[in-house]
Amino acid sequence: MSETTSKRSLSRWGLLLPLLVFVGLAGLFWLALNGGDPSTLPSALVGKPVPAFTLPPIEELAGDGGAVEGFSAADLATGQPIIVNVWASWCVPCHDEHPLLMALAKEKGVRLYGINYKDDPAAARRFLGRYGNPFARVGADRSGRVAIDWGVYGVPETYVITGDGKIALRHVGPLTEETIAQKLLPLIQEPGKPQG
Repeated sequence: MSETTSKRSLSRWGLLLPLLVFVGLAGLFWLALNGGDPSTLPSALVGKPVPAFTLPPIEELAGDGGAVEGFSAADLATGQPIIVNVWASWCVPCHDEHPLLMALAKEKGVRLYGINYKDDPAAARRFLGRYGNPFARVGADRSGRVAIDWGVYGVPETYVITGDGKIALRHVGPLTEETIAQKLLPLIQEPGKPQG
């Protein structure tokens, strides 16, 4: 092989290599985006106590009985299971699932708490004022630190916490009627049974 033929061959590979890398990366991104149901993502925290945290209330958020309180990890270990929903006013799927949360809050024996994720307090108040407040308590996670500690993948996410403060279920994405009936409510009726 002559020197010029060798240079041409290297030149062709030099032109094709970036294209091949791009096609490979595009394929990986496509697989990642279409690789399954995000609600089935496992959580290393299922079966373990919720991480230690204390969240202040959303500033100036009032409910029927006065100011709506924030909460802490200790408030999730009071002997009764609690559903914790991570939401934000800027989250479109949160708007979609909110009617289901309002209905869920009316179910007998259901205690529902909210973690307001990286949100402006005024926007969060407007959201709950417009759609209703299903939460007995709402903590403001302005920095997102608590959500990171919980392993939040993206809002909305919903957790079932057992009466002793352990995570029994993590659901990624908006709730559906089927998810509530088949996953959440059975854990409220039979606390302590961990699920993926």
